[in-house]
Amino acid sequence: MNVPQFGEPEPGRAYPDRPAAFVVVERDGRIAVARVTYASGGGRLDLPGGGIDPGEMAAEAATRECGEEVGLRVAAEVEPFAHADHFFRGEDGETVNTRGAFFAARLAAEAPELKIEDDHALEWMTPHEALAALDRESHAWAVAAWLRRLRKEA
Repeated sequence: MNVPQFGEPEPGRAYPDRPAAFVVVERDGRIAVARVTYASGGGRLDLPGGGIDPGEMAAEAATRECGEEVGLRVAAEVEPFAHADHFFRGEDGETVNTRGAFFAARLAAEAPELKIEDDHALEWMTPHEALAALDRESHAWAVAAWLRRLRKEA
């Protein structure tokens, strides 16, 4: 499998691999995105998702992270529709190479009781708005791959 690599590593910094899983959840022609607000000001826009914990399957992580970040209960497909890696530096300065698996997911319910990450907020955007607004190129690439998949299935 040929997995695209996004982002530019900063010279002299290590980027250990960090397995991660993200979801594309659609409702009424819009997809869920997570607005992450930095304590120092500013922020970024991501697809819901994050790191895979030891012993956790990627689809389980994507489902769990979606609940924790944006308060949505979702059912992720068993297999990812895309994979992409991304050199990433977090607000805390930690650098990783996210080894991302991207899943299509069905919205089961809004579940604010699952949300534990106060710096994340749910927003709904059209896929085309998200393509222009997502901060990580790997996330925008995954939305484009999801749109192409929908077109092929239609």
